[in-house]
This record gives sequence, C-alpha cells and structure tokens, in this order.
Amino acid sequence: ASHGLKAVMLFGVVAHEHKDARASYAHDASSHLHQAIYALKKAHGDDLVVMTDVCLCTATEHGHCGLVHDREIINDASVNVLVNIALSHAKAGADYVCASDMMDGRIERLRGKLEEDGYHSTGLMSYSVKYASSFYGPFRDAAESSPEFGDRRSHQMDIRSGYSEAVMQARNDQSEGADILMVKPGLPYLDVLRKVAD
Repeated sequence: ASHGLKAVMLFGVVAHEHKDARASYAHDASSHLHQAIYALKKAHGDDLVVMTDVCLCTATEHGHCGLVHDREIINDASVNVLVNIALSHAKAGADYVCASDMMDGRIERLRGKLEEDGYHSTGLMSYSVKYASSFYGPFRDAAESSPEFGDRRSHQMDIRSGYSEAVMQARNDQSEGADILMVKPGLPYLDVLRKVAD
C-alpha cells in the first residue's frame, strides 16, 4: 500500500489437516484468510480494496472446485457451499468476493444471498470465461489444489468453444448480478477478452 497499490486479491491456501470433502475450512471465520481480511481492513480501511477468491479447490481433500459424489462434481450442492464461503468473506470485511469455480447458477445465488443479508456494497466478480488450461499449474502446485483424480473440464470452458460461448457466459453472469467479469487466463485469450468487452 505504501508503494501505491490500491487493491489486493487474497487466495486461501489450506493446510492438509484442515482439508475435508466439504471444504469446511474455507468458510471458517478463524481461518488465516479471514484473519487477513480483518487485519487488512483494520489497517487500511477504504484505502485498500480487498478481494477474495471464492472456491472450494484449496480446501477440499480431493482438490476439485465443487463437492464430489461418485467422482462427479455436484453443481447445486457446491453452490450452497460457495454461498457460505462468500458470505463469510463479506462478514470478515472483503470488498469483493470473486467466484472462480465456474459452477452453473452461482452468481445469481451469491448476489441474492449478499443482498438478503445486507451486504449491498460487497462487489461480486465472476470468473465468467475460465478455460480449462495448463496455465494454472504453478498456482495449483503452490496452493496444493490440483485435482486428486480427473480434471476440471466438466465445469471450465473448452478452449475450442469459440467466442459465442464466452460472450453468452459473460452476459449470463452480468444479468445475474456480477459487477466485474474476468477472462482467465487473460494474455493468451486477448481476442476473447476483446469480444467480451465489446
């Protein structure tokens, strides 16, 4: 902040002993991520925008972005947990909660719950266009969140899907209440970023 940084995004890295099948530690108010939010907002107030990653992958023992049953992601149950995580971050003081999971319908549910619980000024960023990509490898290694089995192609976008799906996903998330839309990874998809921005 002393060097002029105006915003940070925090990603929780969860120790093995705190991981479970339901990502319980991801919405535990005593976690190091929640404590970091408190500390940053106490120290910097509105001078520093604190954004938080909302996903299950770093807190699940299997490393997937959602709850798993019979080796398949369960979308709706996963969204319920994502709502709990986002709400816990908002309560801790996060300015923006950033849904990186790519579960269907999560933006509408997140926005609805934030509004219902009085967090009207908490922003919502959606990873609207998130491709299944090997570019995430270094982060997954650092966060120890690589999938234990399978991959994330069931819920992340196929790199061959073209512009129409990217624009459709972005429009859906915008209509469901997202304040910021992300294309990830960014640099190799600047053409998609341009189409979404247009």
